[in-house]
Amino acid sequence: MTSKQYREVLTPENSQIIFIDQQPQMAFGVQSIDRQTLKNNVVGLAKAAKAFNIPATITTVETGSFSGHTYPELLAVYPENKILERSSMNSWDDQNVRDALAANVAKGRKKIIVSGLWTEVCNTTFALSAMHDADYEIYMVADASGGTSLDAHNYAMDRMVQAGVVPMTWQQVLLEWQRDWANRGTYDAVMDIVREHSGAYGMGVDYAYTMVHKAPERVTHGATIGPNPAKK
Repeated sequence: MTSKQYREVLTPENSQIIFIDQQPQMAFGVQSIDRQTLKNNVVGLAKAAKAFNIPATITTVETGSFSGHTYPELLAVYPENKILERSSMNSWDDQNVRDALAANVAKGRKKIIVSGLWTEVCNTTFALSAMHDADYEIYMVADASGGTSLDAHNYAMDRMVQAGVVPMTWQQVLLEWQRDWANRGTYDAVMDIVREHSGAYGMGVDYAYTMVHKAPERVTHGATIGPNPAKK
């Protein structure tokens, strides 16, 4: 991959995100990643996008007849978003989806970050179609997506990468948006997301706050978490 645009880092200004079919029945079929880990990563990614004011498109398929409603934790991050329902396995086939993405591309948000189910079907067909028909730049969040087997997920990722899709992880997206710890406007939000969704990294942050920077021990639902360690 040598195309110049893929050498650009993600920024809050050049990005938009689409969540494809993050619905329970779709998750039931996922075997490539632990389902609870998958949901954690999807919600962490969504909170990251919200913290950086990244426009989000949420699609669903066959909600009433098969797939069920979007994860409530994802809807809680975007209570104002219209959910784009469709029948096709390929979100790109839906004009409402194409219009939503195009409106953001027109504002300079040409890098489309994708989190969806299943990797080998809905993610792959969307990515290939968007690149073929509109020359969009696609960044596939591998650990916020899932396939019906590990092989299905991995081979689908390989196929997309061969076509020019950029593979990423959700935490990589978060930290690429933050870029500089001197960016105070998003620092606290990023640390909150890390503590809640980033596993060992989040535990390390809690340790640094309480043991190194002597912040008071944090309590769920509201206690002060202490000073920003980057300010010391």
